[in-house]
Amino acid sequence: MNAPRVLVVDDEENISFLVGSALKVHGYEVCTTDSGLAAVAEAARFEPDVVVLDVMLPDLDGFEVLRRLRADGCDAPVLFLTARRDTADRVRGLTAGGDDYIVKPFALEEFVARVQVALRRRGAAATPTRYEVADLVLDDDAHRVWRAGGEVHLSATEYKLLRMLISNAGRVITRAQILDHVWQYDFDGESAIIESFISNLRKKVDSAGAKLIHTVRGVGYSLRHPEPGDPG
Repeated sequence: MNAPRVLVVDDEENISFLVGSALKVHGYEVCTTDSGLAAVAEAARFEPDVVVLDVMLPDLDGFEVLRRLRADGCDAPVLFLTARRDTADRVRGLTAGGDDYIVKPFALEEFVARVQVALRRRGAAATPTRYEVADLVLDDDAHRVWRAGGEVHLSATEYKLLRMLISNAGRVITRAQILDHVWQYDFDGESAIIESFISNLRKKVDSAGAKLIHTVRGVGYSLRHPEPGDPG
């Protein structure tokens, strides 16, 4: 089953990352871009099932991007993101052909729920819930984890942290992003709590094979496939 594809268009890098990470955690394939012209080009290449579109972009505004998408034959639902709270702007977004209008700041859980509603309305495939990196498997439906065929028992927070890492396999996740996604509060020097949970996670996940969870000094953490020379 193919993962539903979501095109995220926002010129704020942190928002793009957080939104993209939240979608990946729930099994979506995500493409991000930061301008209107790039969004039109990516939509033709990526063929998204839904588009998350910031209204204020550095070149075209979201309404013009939507017009061009529709002119090019893209019929994917469009969810506008905006810092504007004015009713007239919301009305304009919806009457221009948008399917939803989400005002910043927003809760990631609500955002993902709105994407899911848009996909259900369109009849897109259900999201896959199984992640695999090397011999590590996370099954979100069963809420279970295996390493080298043996089950790994995690706490709820350890599971949420591992799911964030494995759904972003190969990418570096900063400590601030982990705090925001796993604990829902801003980074303010609270690195000790992350280090403690990463240490516990390594003891449970990396004790049965090659090291998968890596520290990127001064930045954060990454879960990736083992490479030649990695410790076993």
